[in-house]
Amino acid sequence: MEKRIVQVYFGTGKGKTTAAIGQCIRAISMDEQVIVIQFLKGKDREDLRCLDQFEENIKVVRFEKFVGNFRDLSPREQEEEKINLQNGFNYAKKVVEIGECDLLILDEILGLIDLGIVKTEDVIHLLETGRESCNMVLTGQNLPEDLLTYVDIASRLESVKDSEKGKL
Repeated sequence: MEKRIVQVYFGTGKGKTTAAIGQCIRAISMDEQVIVIQFLKGKDREDLRCLDQFEENIKVVRFEKFVGNFRDLSPREQEEEKINLQNGFNYAKKVVEIGECDLLILDEILGLIDLGIVKTEDVIHLLETGRESCNMVLTGQNLPEDLLTYVDIASRLESVKDSEKGKL
């Protein structure tokens, strides 16, 4: 079996999800199966609707029930959403345990660590378990130092300029 790779796109710059989806496109061009689990994006997934045409190879899932930013939710809504996000993380664990895909993208999973919804150790365990079954791509703003040991490629994205007029 070939060595499986864990990649991370992190930082305060834009383009982390876009880079991860680039890896997704690369994988489906090799007829691989891809699962994208998005965290902290709200329930609306219009931005990835274009991937629906590849439904034979790509499955995109979100477990959130509320629209909008997690931090803008009421405390009661946040508690409910935490359960939904933990369900998404549990789904990721199941995916790697049964080897359901060739590439697993965990979009904004690092944000779950930042918010204390999952622990760094939980993500490390997921990476150790999944290393034999699938390639993985993780995204988020902050990459914990403890996690770096378990990553093969880490790319930091930082904005040099970010004006709304220059938005791509």
